[in-house]
Amino acid sequence: MAGIIQCGRRARKDFGKIPSIVEIPNLIEVQRGSYEAFLQKDAPSERREEIGLQAVFKSVFPITDYNENAALEFVNYHFGDPKYSVEECHDRGMTFAIPLKVTLRLVVYEQDKAAKTRAVRDIKEQEVYLGELPLMTEKGTFIINGTERVVVSQLQRSAGVFFDDDKGKTVASGKLLYSARVIPYRGSWVEFDFDANDILHVRVDRRRKMSATAFLRAFWFLERGCHKPQDILTDEEILALFYDIEEVLSFEGGVAWKRLHPEVHVDEKVAEDIRLPRHKEPVIQAGKKLTRKIVEQLRELNIDRIPVGAEELVGRRTGSRIVDGETGEVLLEVNQEIKSTDLPQIMARRVAPFKLLVVNPAKVDASIYETLARDAKDHFKDPDEALVEIYRRLRPGDPPTVESARALFRGMFMDPRRYDLARVGRFMLNKKLQISAPLNARTLRGEDVVAVIRHLLLVKLGAKPTDDIDHLGNRRVRSVGELLENQFRVGLTRMERAVKERMSISDIANLMPHDLINAKPVSAVVKEFFGSSQLSQFMDQTNPLAELTHKRRLSALGPRGLSRERAGFEVRDVHPTHYGRICPIETPEGPNIGLISSLSTYARINEFGFIETPYRKVTDGTVTDEIVFLTALNEEQYVIAQANAELDRRNKFVQERVSARKGGEFKMVPPEEIHFMDVSPKQLVSVAASMVPFLENDDANRALMGSNLQRQAVPLLQPEAPWVGTGME
Repeated sequence: MAGIIQCGRRARKDFGKIPSIVEIPNLIEVQRGSYEAFLQKDAPSERREEIGLQAVFKSVFPITDYNENAALEFVNYHFGDPKYSVEECHDRGMTFAIPLKVTLRLVVYEQDKAAKTRAVRDIKEQEVYLGELPLMTEKGTFIINGTERVVVSQLQRSAGVFFDDDKGKTVASGKLLYSARVIPYRGSWVEFDFDANDILHVRVDRRRKMSATAFLRAFWFLERGCHKPQDILTDEEILALFYDIEEVLSFEGGVAWKRLHPEVHVDEKVAEDIRLPRHKEPVIQAGKKLTRKIVEQLRELNIDRIPVGAEELVGRRTGSRIVDGETGEVLLEVNQEIKSTDLPQIMARRVAPFKLLVVNPAKVDASIYETLARDAKDHFKDPDEALVEIYRRLRPGDPPTVESARALFRGMFMDPRRYDLARVGRFMLNKKLQISAPLNARTLRGEDVVAVIRHLLLVKLGAKPTDDIDHLGNRRVRSVGELLENQFRVGLTRMERAVKERMSISDIANLMPHDLINAKPVSAVVKEFFGSSQLSQFMDQTNPLAELTHKRRLSALGPRGLSRERAGFEVRDVHPTHYGRICPIETPEGPNIGLISSLSTYARINEFGFIETPYRKVTDGTVTDEIVFLTALNEEQYVIAQANAELDRRNKFVQERVSARKGGEFKMVPPEEIHFMDVSPKQLVSVAASMVPFLENDDANRALMGSNLQRQAVPLLQPEAPWVGTGME
């Protein structure tokens, strides 16, 4: 039924069948929101969050001199007023910018070398001018030297952990070799991978391989402070991290008595009757297998030992030393196989209780103990030896010492200035590895390394899938605020070096903060970013649609992104997760196809930089007006109906089976199984594509050209309203 809708000052007839549920959002919020979060201009200095400029200052300051006689601390920052208005900047060829002023505190210390203490001698606080920052106009653009420019958002791989295989290309037999990469926001990449013999190796920054268990030992030792012998991770502890362990308590006749372990001993055969004292009937007879029910029964009856045939221990791996309880002689070391020749000797002595590994083929295989066995051959039992060996791999040619090896390793992974997972990296690590570290734990921890190796073993055994790098759950958007934040950090780091040198050379007692600070490197980096970065572009001003599209564009190119030559077919292709997030139609023809795309109409970017799209919640087959935004990762588990699914007056589905999708696959499902429903048919496409009337009848290639060519349309004299429109105009 046709209704009348008001478009500006003109009334138009609406033939749409699907009512509009969600208002079209602010289309340039991508730019405005990001830059406002970067500046936090209107927030009082004590209530600013640690993002954007505030985070950069907090991460670089305090700057101390080399002798630790003085420290330059950051107090707060504020902005002045712009010198010229937007119109004046246009006319005069100026930059629309605001001055940035930072309050710094210089603290000078008095060192007492005998007592090894220091006392504060002097504190000076001063406001220092740090150059100008371009200010965004109301329209989401910047005016640089009189021309309007737009900073395009970049779509790039998120920080986090990724699991992959080599597609069988490495080994001639075609065997799949699996690997895991821990990619920080900034810092060294760590890559774990298996070789053809199933030994687990690790590489740092694509350097030479080293043993993963030696790396873990070194990491653990350094993280715990490397003071006490108990900080050293032993073979026994490493095996216990990855394998289930069972305990053999004693031998009686030809029977080994084990401590009952509910998870491990289901399906195990008992060698003797198990009976309660003063009971004739056995709880379980010899030769029978333990079931889950019987194991529970045994626990309820407080029976914690079970008898098994001693010959079953042949071929098993030890999880601890096997020691003669009387003489203390070591019969077998940790991680050794019990051979048929060893068994009589073990049974003849009165051995202390010892541990065995349980290799559960659903969770873990032989690779960890094989890697440990290799460590023993290479003498990596001692964490300091492992550290020195890692140092040799990372700094070939430098003479290795224990101290320099420790300092290098600490700096690479435990120093927040040099290694930063960022909140998004920690969020991705927690989600993938199912750990619950706080989001501000932004360096790598020993627990993370263990969790990565455990997950990699599950991927190798087929219990977990490998990752799809083109999935929008693994790619995030870096908008203008974040791009500028990274540049600003580069500038401040350059300035930091100069400040340190000045503090060391001159007499610090007579200096003020402004004598130490040189704002040139910071303003030079900002100028360079807006003037010559690949992502800072002259705004396309052909018509209003061209401007809007330019501000909502996503590019996979640019610094730390892809290059046209290297980008293959998969990166450019449309992915099921693009649905409602990235437009499948609007992309350039030519070498940039698929690398440059546009945000969909209703899409928004969340705090971690992932693209979200809105859905209407469905409860018990009834569609509600509650709107929920989902990221590509969260959407995987839900069944989602299309926006054009037929509803009756009570918002229930008319059809008995409704076309819906789950995890990127389309299927027909009953209404009760549906969790969400699309908010609008134009949710799928970008603003430009949604202006093509009857888009669903067009061939994809023609629709692509149509949406691109609309940006070049210019009226001859005055613009006119279209006869047939889509309501987006």
